[in-house]
Amino acid sequence: MAYSTLLFEQTDDLALITLNRPEKRNAISTAMIEELLAALAEAETSAARVVILTGAGKAFCAGMDLEALRAISSHSTEQNLEDSRRMARMFRRLYTYPKPLIAAVNGPAIAGGSALATLCDFTLAVPDAKFGFTEVRIGFIPAIVSVFLRRQIGEKQARDLLLTGRIFGAEEAQRLGLVNEIVPHEILLDRARELAATLIAASPSSLAATKRLLLKCAEAELDRELDLAVWENAGIRATADFREGLAAFLEKRAPKWGSD
Repeated sequence: MAYSTLLFEQTDDLALITLNRPEKRNAISTAMIEELLAALAEAETSAARVVILTGAGKAFCAGMDLEALRAISSHSTEQNLEDSRRMARMFRRLYTYPKPLIAAVNGPAIAGGSALATLCDFTLAVPDAKFGFTEVRIGFIPAIVSVFLRRQIGEKQARDLLLTGRIFGAEEAQRLGLVNEIVPHEILLDRARELAATLIAASPSSLAATKRLLLKCAEAELDRELDLAVWENAGIRATADFREGLAAFLEKRAPKWGSD
């Protein structure tokens, strides 16, 4: 399949997916979501045993594309629900992917980009990588990612990151358990391939069964929470704070929040 927003390479036991919109800091568009889902499906049916996800250029992923954000302001309720479901589908796919997934985070991973980076089984990051779940800063809600983040780092730590929307570095991300290793830029992909080789040497049946077991323990609860999160994600878009926050973000000014 030909892709316009990413690159897909598969060699023997390894597949490499590279987010490829460097001029947009690999920001997430509707097309990228659909193509990432397609690339993951292609890798799943291929001979690849492990998948590496990285970004082209200086950023891993800057979050939602500005054009996508502009479009949201004129969406209907049903369009907002479909958009939220699409995002939830992508995040769930990463979290539940049957083959080992390694994120090689080559630069900033912000908002939805943080989710792409940290929902993989392993997250390797360069020393100057930045993370942040910044949705509250623009009147949005980190609803979908919160479902996964609470499971990864616990509720107290998740409240800190989600309620403040603060940016944090690779070292803190590692302390929180969102990053496995901090790796110099020049050997990031080499280290990802080295880790992939370790996984490829293990039993594929055992790896698949282990991932399946980890998911099945909480699958019903996960889907229930994601459904609730989708509705919350779509609902916030009808609020005055969201309209003001989005306008302020696009106009590069401080938001003027209402009093209610």
